[in-house]
Amino acid sequence: MGRAAAIAQTVHNALQLRNRLFRECLAEFLGVCMLILFGCGAVAQMVVSNTTRGEFLSVNLGFGLGATFGIYIAGGISDGIHAVNNGTLSVTGPRATAFIFGTYPAPFLTLSNGFIDQLIGTATLLLCIFAVLDGKNNGAPKVLQPIFIGLSVVGIGMSMGSNSGYAINPARDFGPRLLTLAAGWGTEVFTAGNSWWWIPIVAPMVGAVLGALAYELLVELHHLQAQDECEGREQTDQKLKEVGGCKEGPACRRDPDSSGDQFVMAM
Repeated sequence: MGRAAAIAQTVHNALQLRNRLFRECLAEFLGVCMLILFGCGAVAQMVVSNTTRGEFLSVNLGFGLGATFGIYIAGGISDGIHAVNNGTLSVTGPRATAFIFGTYPAPFLTLSNGFIDQLIGTATLLLCIFAVLDGKNNGAPKVLQPIFIGLSVVGIGMSMGSNSGYAINPARDFGPRLLTLAAGWGTEVFTAGNSWWWIPIVAPMVGAVLGALAYELLVELHHLQAQDECEGREQTDQKLKEVGGCKEGPACRRDPDSSGDQFVMAM
């Protein structure tokens, strides 16, 4: 038993990555895989079944759950596309299937409006993430944080998803777009929608910075740290009174050179 444990430990040490960047890249890779698996899988099921086994709500839930479990862990693509488009891989038109993987603008959406759409969507996501993680605010417990972040993705999809599919993350769109390029959809995946492809890359980056900045300026900077410190001192004083009868604060302490319950002011 001891030898088996030693072998297992040796294998573990041999496979374990020491480089922090590599470990983070593997974790991000698996997390995005889970997001794409749940989200794009929900879209594919809706399209392939002609909405008999899925609809817009299920797509939003798919991406929300994908984000949730992508945060918790990490994790495809299904078949059946050729049954929808009669063997033709189309990017636009009534039998288009490229949007299963990447995002494309609705016919009424201009590039400028699409940029604003993605910017606002990503900024909203970052605002929600910062609020969920903010321990000085009413943040969620750590074990529940992925669930609330996933629910924020669902909310964004239900309120803004019809414009262009709410990429709100360059990794969610660019990787699947490269897949469709290599899998037979052709270069139209980069020219469709007035060369829409760069919007889901640039706009989320700008929106993420603005969303984070907005939370920092409007909420984070205004946490009452002085009040928190004062309350902490009051709690300390109260505990000392309960233990030894300290009469006055702030932050009175027991004098180690004195006998009995004599207290002095802490400097």
